[in-house]
Amino acid sequence: MDELNKMIQDFNSWESKDLILKFSQFFLWALLILVISWFIRRNITKGINDNSMRYRIKKLVRMASYVLIFLLILIIFTGSFQYFTVSIGLISAALAFALQEVVLSIAGWFSIFSSNTYKPGDRIKINNITGDVIDIGITKTTLMEIGDWVSSDNYNGRIVKISNSFVFKGAVHNYSTDFPFVWDEINLPIKYESDIALANEIIVKTANKYLSDYSNYAKDHWKTMVNKYLIENAITECTLTLKLTDNWIEFNLRYVVDYKKRRITKNKLFREILNEINNTNNKVMLASATFEVVGLPDLKVDLNTKNP
Repeated sequence: MDELNKMIQDFNSWESKDLILKFSQFFLWALLILVISWFIRRNITKGINDNSMRYRIKKLVRMASYVLIFLLILIIFTGSFQYFTVSIGLISAALAFALQEVVLSIAGWFSIFSSNTYKPGDRIKINNITGDVIDIGITKTTLMEIGDWVSSDNYNGRIVKISNSFVFKGAVHNYSTDFPFVWDEINLPIKYESDIALANEIIVKTANKYLSDYSNYAKDHWKTMVNKYLIENAITECTLTLKLTDNWIEFNLRYVVDYKKRRITKNKLFREILNEINNTNNKVMLASATFEVVGLPDLKVDLNTKNP
């Protein structure tokens, strides 16, 4: 009996020492991995001027260190490569079943980085939410939201976190990846009695003043788009068209503009055009919807009332 107790004590003592040894090995290797990861993120990215590329490399190095630590746990505590591969299979199956949304989000993270769906700094619309990407995590993308109760393209102050799995569930609208411009339009109602040629001249002159640089830059970017995608050449110069309505002549100005300067550019155009129109001494007049009462039916009022 004493011999049996001694054997049990020896076994427990050996098992405890083995467990302590495994923990010691794990902590030493994990510390080494973290130090190397920190050194790479601190030094290698110094020579990279592109902020987006620097951010992406740091993220990849950090994720690689976490994966290595996870594999280290399995290798040290399973004890052999055969058990390690079996453990990997069982754990992967269990995680895939129990954490389907998380796994899909991680797959979305790989898809975002590998296919360049979007990157920090891009303006996107995903899951009906529009904003600028400020961080891409392994499971969620963080946006500085635009719009909602705020008009036009202004921040509303909310920071929104969206699951990366949405890249597989719907469309991702990117305003800035390959072509950082958008087409915009303004409509101007001009009275029929106006000098139409002068109105045309005012609008064209204003458009050339504020939009010519955007047209040239957009043309260069569009050439890259044509080489990369199966897409036709597009007109990046400003176009001005007329439309006759029952009440006025409608001028439509279509142009390309930096996606971040759409509102301020439209404001400059309207102010300049309005100022030029006011200086024409009513040769050019803006129109507005008016209603003219041309007649009223005859009304008969009987003032003779009978008392009951």
